Amino acid sequence: MSKPLSDHDRKKQISVKGLAGVENVVDLKSNFNRHLHFTLVKDRNVSTKRDYYFALANTVRDHLVGRWIRTQQSYYEKDPKRVYYLSLEFYMGRTLQNTMVNLALENACDEAMYQLGLDMEELEEMEEDAGLGNGGLGRLAACFLDSMASLGLAAYGYGIRYEFGIFNQKIDNGWQVEEADDWLRYGNPWEKARPEYMRPVNFYGRLEHHPDGVKWVDTQVVLALPYDTPIPGYRNNIVNTMRLWSAKAPCEFNLKDFNIGGYIQAVLDRNLAENISRVLYPNDNFFEGKELRLKQEYFVVAATLQDIIRRFKASQFGSREIVRTDFTTLPNKVAIQLNDTHPALAIPELMRVLVDLEKLPWEKAWDICVKTCAYTNHTVLPEALERWPIDLFQSLLPRHLEIIYEINRRHLERVSSLYPGDMDRLRRMSLIEECGQKRVNMAHLCIVGSHAVNGVARIHSDIIKATVFKDFYEMDPDKFQNKTNGITPRRWLVMCNPGLADVIVEKIGEDFIRDLDQLQTLRKFVNDEAFIRDIAKVKQENKMKFAVHLEEHYKVKINPNSMFDVQVKRIHEYKRQLLNCLHIITFYNRIKKEPNKQWTPRTIMIGGKAAPGYHTAKMIIRLITAIGEVVNNDPVVGDRLKVIFLENYRVTLAEKVIPAADLSEQISTAGTEASGTGNMKFMLNGALTIGTMDGANVEMAEEAGEENFFIFGMRVDDVEAMDVKGYNASEYYNRIPELKHAIDQIAGGFFSPKQTDLFKDIVNMLMHNDRFKVFADYEDYIKCQEKVSALYNKPKEWTKKVIHNIAGSGKFSSDRTISEYAREIWGVEPSLEKLAAPDDLK
Repeated sequence: MSKPLSDHDRKKQISVKGLAGVENVVDLKSNFNRHLHFTLVKDRNVSTKRDYYFALANTVRDHLVGRWIRTQQSYYEKDPKRVYYLSLEFYMGRTLQNTMVNLALENACDEAMYQLGLDMEELEEMEEDAGLGNGGLGRLAACFLDSMASLGLAAYGYGIRYEFGIFNQKIDNGWQVEEADDWLRYGNPWEKARPEYMRPVNFYGRLEHHPDGVKWVDTQVVLALPYDTPIPGYRNNIVNTMRLWSAKAPCEFNLKDFNIGGYIQAVLDRNLAENISRVLYPNDNFFEGKELRLKQEYFVVAATLQDIIRRFKASQFGSREIVRTDFTTLPNKVAIQLNDTHPALAIPELMRVLVDLEKLPWEKAWDICVKTCAYTNHTVLPEALERWPIDLFQSLLPRHLEIIYEINRRHLERVSSLYPGDMDRLRRMSLIEECGQKRVNMAHLCIVGSHAVNGVARIHSDIIKATVFKDFYEMDPDKFQNKTNGITPRRWLVMCNPGLADVIVEKIGEDFIRDLDQLQTLRKFVNDEAFIRDIAKVKQENKMKFAVHLEEHYKVKINPNSMFDVQVKRIHEYKRQLLNCLHIITFYNRIKKEPNKQWTPRTIMIGGKAAPGYHTAKMIIRLITAIGEVVNNDPVVGDRLKVIFLENYRVTLAEKVIPAADLSEQISTAGTEASGTGNMKFMLNGALTIGTMDGANVEMAEEAGEENFFIFGMRVDDVEAMDVKGYNASEYYNRIPELKHAIDQIAGGFFSPKQTDLFKDIVNMLMHNDRFKVFADYEDYIKCQEKVSALYNKPKEWTKKVIHNIAGSGKFSSDRTISEYAREIWGVEPSLEKLAAPDDLK
């Protein structure tokens, strides 16, 4: 028998990692040594692992710079329509490996490091995640940037350079504890500060009304300092830009007032201005109406619009001469996409710039604004919708409030002319909510101020037209579209699962990486014994690798032949981690009742962060860890059931766990998860899905074939019907013995013997005010899980279904999503053409 290949030799055989040409490796080694030499601190002779990481990062970055400059130059020369993707979150994760993949440098770098006696995987582990997002919405923005560059769009991501991203989660005695994410502590080799493009942003102040227009005066000024990060397309030599703004106090901040606190205090107070970009708000699907958050939202919008207009006016490369003054052509040259309502202030701010500064008449400015902006809705949960109090607006952004009132006046005039006498419709459609404290409804502002409004999965787009935005849909049906979300196959297959990518390449070549629909051709190999074996083998290798990771981090012995059953996502009642818990308890009770029966072994992993102020979510984490303490230490159960809470779930952990999963849990109440994108990652990486007919699950089941999907539970219509008749939890509790037993165990302290009433809030919620109807889907979920276990015992049948799922996942590439946005909303044409490669480092 030949001896097993080392990790290094195995990687060399993987074709998707690019060829390691000899000259390439020699160049990389010498550049690496040059960086190591010049970036080392003078009085330190010993290099640390971090020094090696920075040297490698800078070496790889050198390969980006020439392409980056050339790409931007070509945009100035061709002057295409530019796309501006505005988002308060960009959940990027790590950059090094993704850059190597997209530049086809991975094998060459690996070989160079190997020859220098270094392990590339160890160096990659030194990089901090850029955790500038909470979950789906922020990660979607990151996938979109990758696709926009890979499709040759002249696109820019604009957001905030948070000094502290999403908190690091520690589990202490079973409880979540938050730790600040000081991700910039050692510096960020991927960003370049651009102080020459610093822009002022105004807050507070008062208005002066003159015959020639309105002046906003006596404002407090904060400077926006941009940091640029290169975004390489997949092997097309295009490098786009993500520009993140950081807040700086102006030099004269507080000093001109020579306030009584004096000079020292004035300098210390600069922090107040700079706090704007200090920290990401850690809420997912929840609105917290804090002044600092509204400041962040205006800060990114005001800085970005100045940039957009500067670039529109002077489009020749390197020229600051103004070449365009006619703003009617703005919508032909600029598309602004609002990622949820967080950047909604782009609409009144663009109006302020056009009317107050550029002196356009209102009607003309409004026409330009609507044709330029488009809005993506991400949720229908009422607690997530942004509704800002009027008095906060009045003090922070007085001119914008005035502009919103005028937008609303004209909007309601139109509603009134179309639906004369319908006062209730006027109230429902107003941008200003009058009941109780007056508020600005930001979603209404976005709909009225945009030419296109989209949901993020077919079912979600149907729901917003039928419910939350029904009145707006009736008035402007052509505004509403669907754009089902997608994920980038570069990070979520080629990079995180090279073994699977290579098995696919062997069968169908590597063009599928830029055209994921080609995965459909795998269907013809569904009965190919060798292919079935290869797919199963890759999954088993990924599971072994992850099992090692788990045993290092959790000191729990994992059975790698058990089914890896995974639910990773933010902790939220609507995502129903509690339903998963009830299955775990039921399965545990069944093993205890019949310990000699042949049970299908499972390792159940649940991971995700709870917003720090979300009490119920934190209690859900405590329940999961408590169940794990009981189950994992019960000798009767042994290795047939293990429960693990995956600490600090983030992009980098997702890249490890998703390729190892057998079963993906997508079990939200139908009608609550707008799309989901984790679901797509599991599908592409060879897991089967147990899920409700919610979000993109519906389309995934359609693509894979429902017979290759484990669908259970109420559909949207059933949920609506139940809302009408009323949901009664105790009816299920009294009717289903196993459910009653599980709830009684939680309530009676079986999982918390030291504090028997620890979970009383959870039990009380489930029994008396569960908006998400966990018990209503319990029975069907348990039955469905039995089918899952039965199939897992027939490995070949299981793997055939896996192949159907992989073959059906092509639709869920963000390349497809972005092509649809480009053609149907932005009016630009995607292209697979390559830019000529610069003579990189010659």
